[in-house]
Amino acid sequence: MRDAVASNWIAPVGPHLDAFERELATAVEAPHALAVASGTAALHLALRLLGVGPDDEVLCADLTFVACANAVAYQGARPVFVDVDPATWTLEPNLLRQELAASAAAGRPPAAVIAVDLYGQSADYDAIGSICEEFDVPLIEDAAEALGSTYRGRPAGGFGRFGVVSFNGNKIITTSGGGALISSDGEAIERGRFLATQARDPAPHYQHSSLGYNYRMSNLLAAVGRGQLRALPERVEARRANARRYGELLSDLPGLELMPEAAYGRSNRWLTCVTIDPERFGADRDAIRLALEAENIEARPLWKPMHLQPLYSRHRAVGGEVSELLFERGLCLPSGSALEGRDLERIAAIVRRLCRAGR
Repeated sequence: MRDAVASNWIAPVGPHLDAFERELATAVEAPHALAVASGTAALHLALRLLGVGPDDEVLCADLTFVACANAVAYQGARPVFVDVDPATWTLEPNLLRQELAASAAAGRPPAAVIAVDLYGQSADYDAIGSICEEFDVPLIEDAAEALGSTYRGRPAGGFGRFGVVSFNGNKIITTSGGGALISSDGEAIERGRFLATQARDPAPHYQHSSLGYNYRMSNLLAAVGRGQLRALPERVEARRANARRYGELLSDLPGLELMPEAAYGRSNRWLTCVTIDPERFGADRDAIRLALEAENIEARPLWKPMHLQPLYSRHRAVGGEVSELLFERGLCLPSGSALEGRDLERIAAIVRRLCRAGR
């Protein structure tokens, strides 16, 4: 950051931006990366580069943050929400196959599929990728929450036609705001870079023949990202240590379960999430959340499923029961990389107290 300021390369671009993109591509073991203003911007660019447009359908995981569906809506397309697998909380391959087969039979295949690596857990890309190839539908990996995670030894972000990561302030590493588009297609990334800089034509004056966006990351924020990227392995280990410690402190409680970790991958455990069966535990998710809030400790419900969002409630959904149940029972516990053992013990003690009180 000091170098960026001293050199006067603050914005819009500069050498730290170029270096950050190279280092990020290396970190996710992909040929190309394009740093932009947000993960949402990267999703939008991916859909634009795939030619998604009005009246197209895009299949999305139901249990996720709204940015996924919003990016589809930006292109005038319609998101269709597919339920998740209770064993992984990510896109359910059998439902995906069912929907793609039905769409193919009707002669209206979707324009793309967006799989979400939820809370750091990678989706099952062997299964999902082969299904998308079978039906010739491009796959986008929304790895906004999964930087530092792996799937069968490969880093998250490098699967599908495009991968997307986020550096928002709440992510495992941050540039305060920012994201990146990742791909093995160099021409597509260059086209994305053109679109992300207002689609300015190569002319001595400002000339525009295509609709573009002001999506590029600044050189200063890229300098922040370079420093943060070096700390990524330590951040992942800190988050995973949080999850392990929560497991040691809470796993004996009836009706409480930590988010499962799929055998095919290694999650960055961006957030440690639990589900609460109120009948067995003796209190529900909101009782725990409010008890923590009374002690000035923030916890949040899981993402509200997209098919339950007022904005998208009229859109088609495939399944949805699993996402609904996870939302009803799920809670994200404090998970910051700087949490200390005594913090986790204090949180766990409050949760345990509610279990005893309920029983």
